[in-house]
Amino acid sequence: MENAISMAKRTDTRTPAPHAADSHDMIRVHGARVNNLKDVSIEIPKRRLTVFTGVSGSGKSSLVFNTVAAESQRLINETYSAFVQGFMPTLARPEVDVLDGLTTVITVDQQRMGGDPRSTVGTATDVNAMLRILFSRLGKPHIGSPKAFSFNVASISGAGAVTVRRGGQEVKERRSFSITGGMCPRCEGRGSVTDIDLTQLYDAGKSLNEGAFMIPGYTGGGWNSRLYIESGFFDPDKPIAKFTKKELQDLLHREPTRMKIAGINMTYEGLIPRVQKSMLSKDTDSMQPHIRAFVERAVTFTTCPDCDGTRLNEGARSSKIKRKNIADLCAMEIRDLAEWVRALKEPSVAPLLATLLETLDSFVEIGLGYLSLDRPSGTLSGGEAQRVKMIRHLGSSLTDVTYVFDEPTIGLHPHDIQRMNDLLLRLRDKGNTVLVVEHKPETIVIADHVVDLGPGAGTGGGTVCFEGTVEGLRTSGTITGRHFDDRAAVKNEVRRPNGTLEIRGASAHNLRNVDVDIPLGVLTVVTGVAGAGKSSLVHGSIPAGEGVVSVDQSPIRGSRRSNPATYTGLLDPIRKAFAKANGVKPALFSPNSEGACPTCNGAGVIYTDLAMMAGVATTCEECDGKRFEASVLDYHFAGRDISEVLALSVAEATEFFGTGEGATPAAHRILTRLTDVGLGYLSLGQPLTTLSGGERQRLKLATHMGEKGGVYVLDEPTAGLHLADVEQLLGLLDRLVDSGKSVIVVEHHQAVMAHADWIIDLGPGAGHDGGTVVFEGTPAQLAAARSTLTGEHLAKYVGA
Repeated sequence: MENAISMAKRTDTRTPAPHAADSHDMIRVHGARVNNLKDVSIEIPKRRLTVFTGVSGSGKSSLVFNTVAAESQRLINETYSAFVQGFMPTLARPEVDVLDGLTTVITVDQQRMGGDPRSTVGTATDVNAMLRILFSRLGKPHIGSPKAFSFNVASISGAGAVTVRRGGQEVKERRSFSITGGMCPRCEGRGSVTDIDLTQLYDAGKSLNEGAFMIPGYTGGGWNSRLYIESGFFDPDKPIAKFTKKELQDLLHREPTRMKIAGINMTYEGLIPRVQKSMLSKDTDSMQPHIRAFVERAVTFTTCPDCDGTRLNEGARSSKIKRKNIADLCAMEIRDLAEWVRALKEPSVAPLLATLLETLDSFVEIGLGYLSLDRPSGTLSGGEAQRVKMIRHLGSSLTDVTYVFDEPTIGLHPHDIQRMNDLLLRLRDKGNTVLVVEHKPETIVIADHVVDLGPGAGTGGGTVCFEGTVEGLRTSGTITGRHFDDRAAVKNEVRRPNGTLEIRGASAHNLRNVDVDIPLGVLTVVTGVAGAGKSSLVHGSIPAGEGVVSVDQSPIRGSRRSNPATYTGLLDPIRKAFAKANGVKPALFSPNSEGACPTCNGAGVIYTDLAMMAGVATTCEECDGKRFEASVLDYHFAGRDISEVLALSVAEATEFFGTGEGATPAAHRILTRLTDVGLGYLSLGQPLTTLSGGERQRLKLATHMGEKGGVYVLDEPTAGLHLADVEQLLGLLDRLVDSGKSVIVVEHHQAVMAHADWIIDLGPGAGHDGGTVVFEGTPAQLAAARSTLTGEHLAKYVGA
């Protein structure tokens, strides 16, 4: 009996055999060849936090986003019916031999949120939708359904006769309908109205024959100006200032009128509607630089006088809960709104209030409590947009999901990075796999597993240099390992300013009537926690214009036809050099113009649409991927054809266009700037769609360096840069200052702060807790004082 009992005990305590389902604890990638990846094979542990490091352009995003995340999304799409797939984007399978153990992937990237003027923080996160329901239930007076509080729904009504068949008979009925929306009719829910500055359209002191027009395309006697000069509605020799009321009305606002000019049938239309249709209705990012500059000068945006910028009509603003209307709540900082909702005790809408409060608390928890719901989503920085996207995942009950983050610390002050780290660890601890592409040591150090790609960038990268723990990375000898514990020291000697840029009474957004003197001729860093008012101070008080070159965080746009040569303007001097050497037109040497291969239209590949299946891209057999027709490739410059030149790296092209037969000063200047920002490895014809975030940021910086100006304003130039790349950036900033420029940098990176000659620290907090200057002085003084959050972190960084 005792023996039987002892046997039972042994059986009860014996470890059960592992279940087959528990063996799938790795995401296996074998033979990945996307972009610059060179047959990469790795195993990523599930339910762990894995950080991918490496220099900018080493292949991190290619591996994480374009391989793992892309294949997971493609496989999920394939679970839908062919009918549903027809409405979804078609995704090609990444170039990889084996991808095993994938789970559902949720990507949280740095892409800015839509720039549509109707999109706000509230609409993008569905908080506005919940507030609209709340007001439709509790608002006094009651004005209608949730649509009545939406600035995207107009109030419309109508009536008319309709014919219906009933019992084989046609019967006429009168029907009416009515929709009560919340849109302000004056600004159509945009909050601002546009006006055209007439002084930018024409010089009123001149006549039309004297060239009064100042609009691009309306000068120099072309058809646009001839249409007005020969219209017969006014005397073309009479100064516009002396036009009668009728003549000015005909010039500016006349309805479309058919007429003959020089025997050609044309349509005359007032100058304002004509300019609005031809220029103002287009996307400014797609305009040529000189037209974009004109539009920015000529169009002024003013707050809508009818709704006072709230976007809502009078009816929506009249309905209130506890003396607050919905516009008042959307204008509050989210942390204050959360407290207002917490104090609202209404059992009839208790579930709605609980969900609303949970979402608002998530904003505060993630460090965005300083935002307001009416903030246009297009004005959020890349880091803010990424954190807004995180909100919907924080309270999610999903587990065993793979979350993929693209540099979640971008735009974060060192004080905020710890909070972000806690959120990443929380997602992992719920049983999720978290993959993070990151450069900051403060986030790399919390990783369970590190994958370091490199050793270089572009063709010099694409291999796994290290896999293992953070401690192993420190001693690995890779570029990341060697630079992991690097710390920039504060300068013993700082440069002396040669003047000051005075800012007085700055009050944009949360700034509190700030007065500050920015020294000129030195490297000045403006810092402070996210939301302290740095960008408001710098961009709001130092407008880009004469003598000021401003490089903000807006992403560069480009299709697969765009490349570094087209984006920087480098292709223009190259085409001219080829045309001059061969006595032909420059247009022949553009793959987007006359010289394009007729089979692939200059794309180099042919895209085959396979309906609901992924499309296929195959190299064009006619041009063998060179993008030009054969006859164009017979023309040579310094021994190379145009396709061979576009295949050169920036470093090779710098040498080619710098000396000897190929010497082209205009091209060499642009190439030198690309080398200065560390992009010597890029090929001239590489599509912009294949560039990483850090490469795009530096490409933009190199382009702006060609502009003439004495003051450079840079907004977080370290975004997307590896620790080793930051050193190169500091060298570039030094060269700019030493050449006589004034450089003002909005930055959180401690290495840039330590390297500065002067620091302006804003704070002390974010939103209405910020907006004041809490320190002005040298980095050494800030580190020694430790009087602000920035000072504490800088002191810790430099070991003071």
